[in-house]
Amino acid sequence: MLIRIVNLCFRQIRRAILVLLAVHALSIPAAHGELLRVGKAVPEAFSFVPLEVGMRYGFFKKYGIEIENSAYGGGGKLQQALTAGSVDIGLGSSPEMSGIVKGVPVKAVAAMAGPPLLIALMVRPDGTIKTVDDLKGRRVGVTTSSSLTAWLVSELSRQKGWGPDGIKVTPLGAIPGLLAALMMMQVDGFVADISTLLRAEEAGEGKILLSFGDLVKDFHIHVIFATDKLIATRPGAIRGFLAGWFETIAFMRANKSKTVEVAMEVLDLSLPIAERSYDTLIPMFSDDGRFDAKALAALSRSYVDLKFLPTEPDMSKLYTEAFLPKK
Repeated sequence: MLIRIVNLCFRQIRRAILVLLAVHALSIPAAHGELLRVGKAVPEAFSFVPLEVGMRYGFFKKYGIEIENSAYGGGGKLQQALTAGSVDIGLGSSPEMSGIVKGVPVKAVAAMAGPPLLIALMVRPDGTIKTVDDLKGRRVGVTTSSSLTAWLVSELSRQKGWGPDGIKVTPLGAIPGLLAALMMMQVDGFVADISTLLRAEEAGEGKILLSFGDLVKDFHIHVIFATDKLIATRPGAIRGFLAGWFETIAFMRANKSKTVEVAMEVLDLSLPIAERSYDTLIPMFSDDGRFDAKALAALSRSYVDLKFLPTEPDMSKLYTEAFLPKK
């Protein structure tokens, strides 16, 4: 009898211990994914909406990646953050690849977007410029003289046979200054992102004359950067991020309404502008992140034209495809 009582007590104690262990296990938070600090060159561009879509719909979490999201005031500031180690992954523009030659400790790990469909040229709605040919000798506002927008204007002039200075590039800084200069007839046109120009066109402040995506076909307007430290220490995290990114792009192509909803919220766009931005820009996103030889050649030439570098660099040293999803 004593043995039976002892065995019964033992079983009850064992059962209580198992219950306590189960309750304790349930109280422990689920393990978080691997954290990546991801920086965007600017907060307001449709180009970087995939990051928000991927976070909202769990495409990065699917690959064990948690995102800490931040935005900067231009590509230069993003490169400073990458150099300082403040971010691990950078979503930026292709001219910033030239900084690698000067010692910025990063590599481009994916070609994020192709032709510059994001960038367009606006003129006055009541002005004398009716066609691209009317731009010869005119003044066009850009952000800075060493920007991608400045290079695109020079490339337009070169392709028209007017030489690189056939259109007068006028650096004026941020969008408000560019638009004000157009209204005050200080410039004959200006270059900006398509969502900004669609807003201005809707308000009757200008008309879009040209999309630079129609002018420059072989190009990578945006790339994804990873720091050398991340490449050396956490290559799996890069692979996970890129896998989530390209699943997000596929989702965006198949789900316009959900993508537009995120863009409206993140970029403060009206429904018509968000939908037009989507229709214009979704074709520019790469489905696989592969780099194109002709696009790389155009980029290499642009670095010299913009005086970023004295000679064209060996582009193979500025990027890697080692972390892209397998075909």
